[in-house]
Amino acid sequence: MKNYILEACVDSVESALEAQCGGATRLELCSSLIIGGTTPSPCLFQEIREHSDICTHVLIRPRFGDFCYTDYEFQVIRREVCNFRELGADGVVIGILKPDGTLDMERMRILMEEAGEMSVTLHRAFDVCVDPFEAMEQAKELGIRTILTSGQKNHCLDGRDTIKKLVELEDGIITIQVGSGVDAETIRQIQPYTGAHAFHMSGKQNLESMMVYRKEGVSMGVPSISEFEIIRTEQEKIRQACRVLEEL
Repeated sequence: MKNYILEACVDSVESALEAQCGGATRLELCSSLIIGGTTPSPCLFQEIREHSDICTHVLIRPRFGDFCYTDYEFQVIRREVCNFRELGADGVVIGILKPDGTLDMERMRILMEEAGEMSVTLHRAFDVCVDPFEAMEQAKELGIRTILTSGQKNHCLDGRDTIKKLVELEDGIITIQVGSGVDAETIRQIQPYTGAHAFHMSGKQNLESMMVYRKEGVSMGVPSISEFEIIRTEQEKIRQACRVLEEL
């Protein structure tokens, strides 16, 4: 396949460099990937820029949870879009819903203005909206270039029928980017069926912490999550996905 997009979702410099070495065409930079991703720090973005020139889109999500935001949260999102535009990000990844599950067009228009010339992706708020086809048309109207989606399912293979319909409606205006559960084998199964040419994956592996001394009985967060396990992108998983895309 020519002109495919393979975006790696990363939350560290190490993962960013692994993804680039593996052949990713773009990064989605976030923080706290283990909870679905939140806005990364400007310093993380700048550190990656010092070591890599790969196209980088930045996730703007102020907290874990739903996508219906207070006025304070919206102002934080707005400022973050401006900040990363000024820092030179290639794009931002955003999404705001109303309580009824529809896209918050008023706030999204404001964010689109703040984004300026940056590319804008509508993130997986799309996957919990009430009507994905209406939201897609609204995204086109806003000038959004990409929609990240699993077809409104937990795993993209389960949402492949919806993804196929969405791809058919791209009309050269917007790109459907397949996410959630993506790896080399998933791409091999879903791409011929849906016709999608853009994919989003983390390619993660679990690494042991460098800590030798390990204090028992003290948790820094959710007790079920080990403090001594690091999640990081593995370049070989990215490379395998690239090979499949090149073969298709």
